Amino acid sequence: MRNMRRSDRAIEKEEALQILENGEYGVLSTVGSDNQPYGFPVSFCVFDHNIYFHCAFEGHKIDNFTYNPKVSFCVIGNTCVLPSKFSTEYESTIVFGLLSEVFDNEKQKALEGLVHKYSSDHLPDGLKYIGKQKDKTKVFRIAIETITGKARKRSG
Repeated sequence: MRNMRRSDRAIEKEEALQILENGEYGVLSTVGSDNQPYGFPVSFCVFDHNIYFHCAFEGHKIDNFTYNPKVSFCVIGNTCVLPSKFSTEYESTIVFGLLSEVFDNEKQKALEGLVHKYSSDHLPDGLKYIGKQKDKTKVFRIAIETITGKARKRSG
């Protein structure tokens, strides 16, 4: 893994995890058999030091997952453009990990985690929805191997 160029902007692992957990969406990056990178946004939840998301049964990303389960996942937290400084305040987290499909209880727990994160005011309906749709989606886990965070925050 490469060293962070602006190590003065590195944040502690706990803060990086908090940015990850609070992120609205992330960008998952893969590499396919053609050695082309492919990044795409996903909704996700985090628990037990893993990232979970769901997707369709087939497609470009599934082909890439099968070819190479090593992935990178990026979440951008709060940002604020600073026009007069030609810069931006930001916070971000990058995860490297190994992707695998999950089943049974872990799949159920991940889908419930997504409902809790994105539709907490509609839990009963969300749980019913999971019951009807669970077999029509795949659920994947990214086992976090490395997590780093970086931020440029307002000074003074």
